[in-house]
Amino acid sequence: MAFLKPKEDTAAQVDFDHLPRHVAIIMDGNGRWAKRRGLPRTAGHAAGAETFRTIATYCKNIGLDYLTVYAFSTENWKRPLEEVSAIMGLLKKYLLESIEKMERDQIRLHFFGDLSPLPAELREMCGRTDAISQRYDGMQVNVCLNYGGRDEIVRAARAFAADCAAGKTTPEQLTEEGFSQYLYSAGVPDPDLVIRPSGEIRISNFLLWQSAYAEFYYTDVLWPDFSKEELHKALAAYQGRSRRFGGV
Repeated sequence: MAFLKPKEDTAAQVDFDHLPRHVAIIMDGNGRWAKRRGLPRTAGHAAGAETFRTIATYCKNIGLDYLTVYAFSTENWKRPLEEVSAIMGLLKKYLLESIEKMERDQIRLHFFGDLSPLPAELREMCGRTDAISQRYDGMQVNVCLNYGGRDEIVRAARAFAADCAAGKTTPEQLTEEGFSQYLYSAGVPDPDLVIRPSGEIRISNFLLWQSAYAEFYYTDVLWPDFSKEELHKALAAYQGRSRRFGGV
């Protein structure tokens, strides 16, 4: 009789009294996860959505203040129409569930990105979740949707230029802190830890401004297989590093 190997007690490696305030995750590997199982890519996205639900809930339970996830980039529109439609369908399903549960679970939901190309129904639902979120305090989950780091910076630069043209400010008054207020993430602290599953070692246009001094953690585990145990490993690795922010 074969015995299952018990899961490693990765929680013991983590100091839950000194967690990062803000964790960001590039949810990568859904398509490859499905391909390895002979399934359509849409099945990978469905599995990835369930992983997101599990990890977001766990992050709230252990006391994280902010979780930011990369759900759909400005470049993802290039994917097959069937795949894009499936992703939008999953988003609609998740938002419907979230609207029902947000007040019970005390999880705020906010969106980073240009929502204008989305279907009107999805835009309305995103607006409703934002409105609900403003009614209470709790962990904030930021979903990057039709988001690109370069696009975000260009949009912020245009907004600042418009304020200069309107006489509200001048180029000489611009500071890093001031510029950050023009970003989608205005008011949100920069991520302390950025996690990238799937074995890829690149940032992929994600939070380019905000992650300037973030710690990075990479793993070969594909996103649908990313578990609490994998999160523990990332948190333990983060806690074992010395953050000097350019100093000594």
